[in-house]
Amino acid sequence: MATAPAPTAMTSARTGRTRLSRRTTGILILIAAVLIVALFLFMVTREPVEGARPTTLGFSLNSFFIWIGGLGPLVQIPIVVVLFAAVVGVILLLIEYAPRPGVGYFWLRVAACFVIPVLAFMILRPYQNAVVYVVAIALLAGALLFFADYRSREGAGYVFQLVIFMAPAAILLLTGLVYPAISTVVQSFFDKTGEKFVWFDNYIWTFTNPYGFWSVINTVIWALFAPIIATGIGLVYAAFVDRARGEKFLKLWVFMPVAISFVGAGIIWKFVYDYRQGQQIGLLNAIITWFGGQPVGWLDAQPLINTFCLLAVFIWSQTGFAMVILSASIKAVPTEQHEAAQLDGANARQRFFNVTIPGIRGSLIVVLTTITIAALKVYDIVAVMTGGRSNSSVLGFEMVNQQQRFQSYGHSSALAVVLFLFVLPLIIYNVHQMRKQKEVR
Repeated sequence: MATAPAPTAMTSARTGRTRLSRRTTGILILIAAVLIVALFLFMVTREPVEGARPTTLGFSLNSFFIWIGGLGPLVQIPIVVVLFAAVVGVILLLIEYAPRPGVGYFWLRVAACFVIPVLAFMILRPYQNAVVYVVAIALLAGALLFFADYRSREGAGYVFQLVIFMAPAAILLLTGLVYPAISTVVQSFFDKTGEKFVWFDNYIWTFTNPYGFWSVINTVIWALFAPIIATGIGLVYAAFVDRARGEKFLKLWVFMPVAISFVGAGIIWKFVYDYRQGQQIGLLNAIITWFGGQPVGWLDAQPLINTFCLLAVFIWSQTGFAMVILSASIKAVPTEQHEAAQLDGANARQRFFNVTIPGIRGSLIVVLTTITIAALKVYDIVAVMTGGRSNSSVLGFEMVNQQQRFQSYGHSSALAVVLFLFVLPLIIYNVHQMRKQKEVR
């Protein structure tokens, strides 16, 4: 059976030169296309000569959007649907044809080099110095397309498809998370109007002014007590009702508060803490007066009593969450380990601390972290029950309060940064735990 002759060194060199020649030709075509588009845009956007008629395309996407806005809903909807379908179709064509070399691949690249600058021009045309931005966009588009071609050897259209699929998520993250975070940090060093640079005055205010100081102290209290108490109660309850008669109903009663929003929970417990002279409608003060005591204004009691009253509402709503997660983890602990410990003479308490707790360590970390983050960003309970009065405010509430009530964006931004610094150790710890789990696997 005849075999194909092995390629010689000369053949390999010729093939390499051919590939290099094609790549060079593609780069030259790309550069030429970008220059042609830039020249065209310069011609149509340049300042007109005195006495001459200005050259213009007479159309921009802004005018198109204005035109759509003036149409009726029955006309707008089909137009928007058609445009959306066209965009999706173009994306699908790019995904379909980008990995395959050939005529379609070449013309698709050429069209992209032309269409992208034209669209940029149609969007930016009403603005001054639009041609500079359009040329920059054209050069950037050409560079990205060249990079996609250069990296195509890693897989069929790998980079191109990656960009297509990742671009929307990346844009949303940049505009909705990264940019606001950077803007908040910068704003925290300016005054309430955002015009005068005040260095660390906003942070000094946070730890010295009563509004900021008590919001920090209360947030620390929430972050320390809420996860420990809620997780502890949920763990003990899950261990006691595990495999008990009527387990489903016993868990249902504890889990029900989780289905109630913080606003609803705040309204419910506001009636429990209700304080008034005369006949009591608040459950807690009604019990106190039955035993001959005087009613107490729980939500105005200081120092810190009102904070713990609010904290009880949060714990009530989070205990069921901890119970459900930890109950499932307890059931996942192998029964053989309990049987082995029992044979070794361990009692129920020893089996719980030496077998059950180590077996559900991962779930405990998840529950503690989740409840801690929820406690750090709590807002609804404070807003509904006290409105931050009597030194019961927390960072999440005071941040909104300073922005809306006092129009102090500098103070609000500083509080947001402090809140982020509180959350940061939790993020670092969770990343560290995830890395350890990957190493174990």
